[in-house]
Amino acid sequence: GSSRVNWIDWVGAAAFAGSLLGVIGHGTLRYISGRKQARGPKRTERIYMYESYRRFWHWLQTASIVILLFTGLIIHRPDIFGAFSFRGMVTVHNVLAVILVVNAVLSLFYHLTTDRIREFIPHPYGFFDDAIVQAKYYISGIFKGEGHPFEKVPNSRMNPIQKLTYFGILNVLLPLQIITGALMWGVQRWPEIANWFGGLPVLAPFHSLVAWMFGTFILVHVYMTTTGATPLEAMRAMVTGYEEVEVH
Repeated sequence: GSSRVNWIDWVGAAAFAGSLLGVIGHGTLRYISGRKQARGPKRTERIYMYESYRRFWHWLQTASIVILLFTGLIIHRPDIFGAFSFRGMVTVHNVLAVILVVNAVLSLFYHLTTDRIREFIPHPYGFFDDAIVQAKYYISGIFKGEGHPFEKVPNSRMNPIQKLTYFGILNVLLPLQIITGALMWGVQRWPEIANWFGGLPVLAPFHSLVAWMFGTFILVHVYMTTTGATPLEAMRAMVTGYEEVEVH
């Protein structure tokens, strides 16, 4: 907390608040347009979408990130959260960080060996046009009751915008957060290594900024799960493995 930078917190808080307002506004318009339009339910099909390991990985990663954000906030502002043990929160934060890294490495191994890594890689050919189609759906089509422009199947679960988002999360934000966190953890033992990157005055604010971005991503991600066949269908599918998806 002693190395925090106020303007970094303001930028992160503004991004989170802006996303929250966007989610509330978009969700309200969806609700109003749904009430005005008299349309029958879309034709759906029940598909085994998420195997057991993917569900386990997802929920373990989710729990780890949420608790890391909570404990990180306490570490970041001990002046506000004085009721919590600072040393205890640091210990929990470090343990969860190790779990997050181990889970990420095992997941990478799984996706590489099963060739499912391809699902997270946007294909350059036609990607821009497909992303525009998906964006137009979120901006207008979803309010008109139109179907999702891309079919969701077990070997292709994500639309173009989702692929681009996850590509950035997994290949940019997550590695940066792990590296900066590791450097901060080892700053007392190997200060010369941290000093190569500017020391705590640089590492700590950057770590906080990425944490704000993760919090913003989780907010938007949870909202986007409500755009399935029913608002809770995607959440239920990540528990049972089976999902009702629109038939194309």
